[in-house]
Amino acid sequence: MSRNVPELRVISIGALGAHPLRNERAPVRTGHATTTLITAGDARILVDPGLPAPAIAARLEERTGLSPDQITHVFMSRFHPECRRGIEAFGDAKWLLSEREREGVGVPIVESLKRLGETAQAAREAGEDLHEDQQAMIEVLQRDVAILQRTQAAPDSLAPGVDLFPLPGVTPGLTGLLVLRPSGDVLICADAIPTIEHLEQGKVLPTAADLDQARESFQEAIEIADLLVLGRDNMVVNPTKRPF
Repeated sequence: MSRNVPELRVISIGALGAHPLRNERAPVRTGHATTTLITAGDARILVDPGLPAPAIAARLEERTGLSPDQITHVFMSRFHPECRRGIEAFGDAKWLLSEREREGVGVPIVESLKRLGETAQAAREAGEDLHEDQQAMIEVLQRDVAILQRTQAAPDSLAPGVDLFPLPGVTPGLTGLLVLRPSGDVLICADAIPTIEHLEQGKVLPTAADLDQARESFQEAIEIADLLVLGRDNMVVNPTKRPF
């Protein structure tokens, strides 16, 4: 295939911790995003490395023969742990996030860390130990801040034929990628369309920050692409585009 035509491969199929369309009200498994590799020219773009670093590195090698240091970009559809759990394996790559998502999550994370830091300082001054859950939360937030500081705002086009496709609703800055191919355009939907059940039933995640906006993004996704990479499922043919 020509180097000018982007290639796409699913590296790891994700899962919802709690699947609402199976009447799961609390997590019954570890949630993780579907991870996809896009190769476009000299760019190798890994999308949503949701598994832990050793696991996603192993899946990458199994599926493509590539090692983490051969990835040039990591794109996060949203700043959620289940979309970036293994990101530190790709220290040589550029880490990218949509500008709106980056700006939207940065201030709340910093404010939460500041409040916990003040709580920790007060506990020390009183000669008390910080609760284990509070200490754990500080460590989580410190990691979040470190990742966010390392992350750049993604440009509108990551490579020839690979463009940002905003899908707000689940979060205000949720963003997919539209991959333009002569054989049919592919949209990496992320959690705008998480599973095949959501696609077939026309449902969005009930935890969306803005349900009306999430429904609009769902509709835009199925109008634009021939193939869909679902946020917690495989790549599927868009049922509205089938020729039969």
